[in-house]
Amino acid sequence: MPNGSLDALLFTKQLENKSLTWDLRYKIIVGVASALNYLHNEYDQRVVHRDIKASNIMLDSDFNARLGDFGLARVLDKEKNSYTGADGVAGTLGYIAPECFLTGKATQQSDVYAFGVVLLEIVCGLRPEPSNDEFHSLVDWVWSLYGEGRILDVVDKRLGYEYVGEEAQKVLILALACSHPIAGERPKAQAIVDILSGLVSVPNLPLFKPDFVWPSMPLHGRG
Repeated sequence: MPNGSLDALLFTKQLENKSLTWDLRYKIIVGVASALNYLHNEYDQRVVHRDIKASNIMLDSDFNARLGDFGLARVLDKEKNSYTGADGVAGTLGYIAPECFLTGKATQQSDVYAFGVVLLEIVCGLRPEPSNDEFHSLVDWVWSLYGEGRILDVVDKRLGYEYVGEEAQKVLILALACSHPIAGERPKAQAIVDILSGLVSVPNLPLFKPDFVWPSMPLHGRG
């Protein structure tokens, strides 16, 4: 992939070059959404990637996004909606959905959570780890400014004013919907594609991040 990984462009190469333009960022977002939808709905088997993150998104010479590194990916049996690995929670910290730490299970909803974090990285130009002592994560910081009615304040400063405000707001709200702490409230991959293409409106969100609801299940007998 001539343009390397999204992670490198966002956080390494841009120290020497100009920032990725808004148009390219939106193109990458749409491409990753299409890849996610393919895995979840269009491939002949349902696949959970389990490690969606900026460093696993590769870009060709035209900045078309390719989702790579399927080392943790698993096929879901037709009668199951989740995958439980013998090694417990798989993935990369910052991208792992909160329910996975209790259940040890990967689902399509947990893939969507990681995709939401990637959206925030692309728009904000920041990594998912805490940037200060006040907030635990990038997700928490964006939720906070959304509640204050200042969500566009999180847009990557390197873009200046060279971005489409309406699109940026749509993507940020979609990112928060995808990274919703309650798995059942997250949009499905097809809905994400439809939202980005303008066929469906972005979901309505509460002004403040809801508390995580722990699943009602025993800690033993996972499978």
